[in-house]
Amino acid sequence: MWTVVGLGNPGRMYSQTRHNAGVMFIKRLAQEWDVKLKRKKYSAKAGEAILSGSRVFLVLPQTYMNQSGLAVRQMRDTVRISTERLIVVFDDLDIPLGEIRVRKAGGPGTHKGMDSVIQELKTTKFPRIRIGVAPQEPYEDSTSFVLSPFAKEEKCLFDDSLEKAKEALEMIVAGDIEKAMNTYNRKTEKEEIT
Repeated sequence: MWTVVGLGNPGRMYSQTRHNAGVMFIKRLAQEWDVKLKRKKYSAKAGEAILSGSRVFLVLPQTYMNQSGLAVRQMRDTVRISTERLIVVFDDLDIPLGEIRVRKAGGPGTHKGMDSVIQELKTTKFPRIRIGVAPQEPYEDSTSFVLSPFAKEEKCLFDDSLEKAKEALEMIVAGDIEKAMNTYNRKTEKEEIT
């Protein structure tokens, strides 16, 4: 079984913010795959689907972003999931809107939600899909930026990101994370210039 966790903040006021890119991804999959996300005893909403012949558990922590790891650890201990088959999906300030990146493992960077997950699981060895939400204005505070909603003209690019993330997830679940990395980890011209 694979487990896909979308990081974000619970509640209506955060639902459409950049920091909830992971949550929006899980909700989109749940809608497309007709999965009901129900509240569980481990501080999360979750539901199950079948993808490429594999069971896929979709999870939305109901803790705030900085405490995401608590819900993920509780879920791991309750459901007995393998961290090698845990995919965490979250927003990334360093990746342009419309782009994603896939990694097999690694540190949290500046992302507090990922830091919480790594601290609670005591490992960095799990795949992740990072959804780009940049660019941030140079004078803009990072916290204010990630807690702001996408502008109308950005929504099309964000939808592209979610579609790419879904394609990457399908590759990972099919056992080909290398293909996902080779497909989506190329730098864009914009990134190379800055």
